Amino acid sequence: MNKLSISLVLVALLSGCQSVSDFNKSTELTASQLNSASPAEISDTLLSASQEPMEVDEPPPVFDDVWERIRYQLSIDVPQNRPVVAERNYYQRHQAYLDRISKRAEPYLYFIVEEVEKRQMPIEIALLPIVESAFDPFGYSHRSASGIWQFMPKTGERFNLKQNWWYDGRRDIVQSTRAALDYLSYLHKTLEGDWLNAIAAYNSGEGRLLKAIRKNRKKHLPTDFWSLDLPRETTAYVPKLLALSDLLKRQEEFNVSWKKIINAQVVESVDIGSQIDLALAADMADISLTELYRLNPAFNRWASDPNGPHSLLLPADKVDAFKEKLAATDIKDRLRWQHYAVKKGDTLSVIAAKFSTSASAIRSLNKLDSHIIRIGQNLLVPISDGELKSEHLPASVRNSIAKTQRAEKVHVVTNGDTLWDISREYDVTIKQLASWNRLKPSSILRLGQKLTIYQQAKNEQIASNTSNRTITYKVRRGDSLARIASKFNLTVKEIVKWNDLQGQKYLYPGQRLKLKVDVKSS
Repeated sequence: MNKLSISLVLVALLSGCQSVSDFNKSTELTASQLNSASPAEISDTLLSASQEPMEVDEPPPVFDDVWERIRYQLSIDVPQNRPVVAERNYYQRHQAYLDRISKRAEPYLYFIVEEVEKRQMPIEIALLPIVESAFDPFGYSHRSASGIWQFMPKTGERFNLKQNWWYDGRRDIVQSTRAALDYLSYLHKTLEGDWLNAIAAYNSGEGRLLKAIRKNRKKHLPTDFWSLDLPRETTAYVPKLLALSDLLKRQEEFNVSWKKIINAQVVESVDIGSQIDLALAADMADISLTELYRLNPAFNRWASDPNGPHSLLLPADKVDAFKEKLAATDIKDRLRWQHYAVKKGDTLSVIAAKFSTSASAIRSLNKLDSHIIRIGQNLLVPISDGELKSEHLPASVRNSIAKTQRAEKVHVVTNGDTLWDISREYDVTIKQLASWNRLKPSSILRLGQKLTIYQQAKNEQIASNTSNRTITYKVRRGDSLARIASKFNLTVKEIVKWNDLQGQKYLYPGQRLKLKVDVKSS
């Protein structure tokens, strides 16, 4: 074989892993040297090139904990200035507060992280509900902001969050998250790609930020967040977010911990297609009414809005059974209703007030084209089953029934307690807590205050207290059946059985598996 032939073979061999130019750079052989090289020299050069390491994309790490998933992606620089350090020191001293945050965020955080990642926004955005509401879905400010993202009524309307007698979209976990990310994306674009200014504007409005930026430009001053003249609340708002990010990133250094939240889908949005009595929905899903309201805090009444949105957030392991029962239930049977004969002086609004419903619900159920009704006309009126059946009983009888069905307990308020936290601890609603203790739902509690709580009997609580859940797990790169089984304290046989994987040798990224796990211990 002549030298030219050897050169051509050499080029062909190298074309599968690197270009001729890359080869020449790594071996420092010129074209003339290549033509004059002996077979032995070419062989040595090939051996040298093959021993050089090739760049390989490393698979992204697999996380069992949502906080760790966030921690890995933190990207915004955190300056160690006085505002950030002051906020960080405050959070560092209040480990119990961070624990409460994790407990409240548990049903929602995975969903929020997924949505932030889809939009390729800074993962720090997922921490914003801590600053806004401490992840309290019923959080309500003195300025009428509501929900975990604390939307004002007008801003909510601007970003298509429906608000009416039945429903407040500002408290809807799915819809308010969509609206918050829409708003932040808009602010980021409006404020020339500066995320800190966009986050500040989320707190005080883009008008305020644009005014402060124009003011600085006139004075030839910088227009970054730290250089702007902003309201006191806003100047503390961004440092709070950065302080939380810093504590998450350097938790070992600051000796704080973030209670683990399983990195898997534990809730799922279900399209129900029509209005439904929420007590009936809870029965269908085999969960307590309290849990249904916690996952769907946007509902103001005993039923969903007759005009939608027609969706419910439910535990993932309850969805299949719920859908089966829903499909077997006629739309007219999804509301508890009774016949009512229209009397003189009645209007749809008057009838609605009698039965704690709305005129639109009566119109929808009876397929009325207008508000006109006539005396003697028979109407179907949706009713609140629990409230209506007991309202005709004497107060003493109602109280007696309540006391025999529930065990009385006394809770002594400790530092940081809110009605939301206490309601979650005892599996009751905020409205019940307030009613039993003659408080307003927005009341501020004081240390040592004693609250009376009526809990369900133990046999009624068994189903709601279990921490066993069927979750949907999305297979990641590098996962295997053995690794997943180890992660969730399961066996490979169990996973194969639950997902009908007999004969399937390999998993693929993105594949979804149903896993029956103990959420608290996994």
